[in-house]
Amino acid sequence: MTDAIYPQARIVSARFLRPDTVEQLLNRLVQVGGILRMSINGPSIPTTVPYGPARGKPNPHPDRKVIHVGDQDVLLQVQVGTIILELEDESYIAGIREAVDEVFAEKDFTCAVQQGRYMKSQPTISDYAKYGPDADREILGLVDPRKKDGPIIIQGTK
Repeated sequence: MTDAIYPQARIVSARFLRPDTVEQLLNRLVQVGGILRMSINGPSIPTTVPYGPARGKPNPHPDRKVIHVGDQDVLLQVQVGTIILELEDESYIAGIREAVDEVFAEKDFTCAVQQGRYMKSQPTISDYAKYGPDADREILGLVDPRKKDGPIIIQGTK
């Protein structure tokens, strides 16, 4: 989020990923290194049923689990469909493709790695309203403005 333009990659799967596959993929990506920022996207898995006759009751969704990534436990709050990465430089993209191919080799569906611009590079009005003028530029575009808590920060190997 500085003046430099960092390369970005997006990992898109043909299906939503199960928590064990997400954990395996994220741990493999942490081993590759070179990741400055990461965003995991997909439909939300609410803790309580938001509508219908069971409204307000606990939502026993099997994909809302705690996964272990790097040295941290992370509560998976979405059904993962895409993973967006911002990298130090383009040399890491080959390693990311290799990691994705390795994880999805035994799966019966495909997963693609795409290059492009997927994260915001400038603060928007929503960012200004939520964080103010002195917002940390590293988290712009990574947090839903309506969400009460902030991003989960996973420390890398550096």
